[in-house]
Amino acid sequence: MKLHELHPAEGSTTAPKRLGRGSGSGLGKTSGKGHKGAKARSGGGKRPGFEGGQMPLYRRVPKRGFNNIFGTEYAEVNVERLDVFEDGATVTVDMLLEEGIIRKTLDGVKILGNGDLTKKLTVKANKFTAGAREKIEKAGGKAEVI
Repeated sequence: MKLHELHPAEGSTTAPKRLGRGSGSGLGKTSGKGHKGAKARSGGGKRPGFEGGQMPLYRRVPKRGFNNIFGTEYAEVNVERLDVFEDGATVTVDMLLEEGIIRKTLDGVKILGNGDLTKKLTVKANKFTAGAREKIEKAGGKAEVI
């Protein structure tokens, strides 16, 4: 088979509507748009969500939630994820990014205490939970706040 021999399957394509080509075509004069009204106009029709003048659903439903503009969001890492580093290493935010443990630093990195740590590491992060700090120190490492 060659490129010039390719064609769509039988019946899978139809000819486009040829509008405004005389009354005999069935799509002459108003070209399938009927007489007057919003749908007959250029750029006519209703926007998505329009309910014929009734108060639309997105305006009837009450607003919910709150976004604190002063809030801080931390990239969270569990201590079990730190086991990928070699024994005695100093773990920094840049190393976490390099290793793919976090995608973004956001407002800082917080170490959480889920899982176990078997290696002696010096971990430098913005925040530590009490459990995470305890597990890092129990493994012989240090938790340093930056």
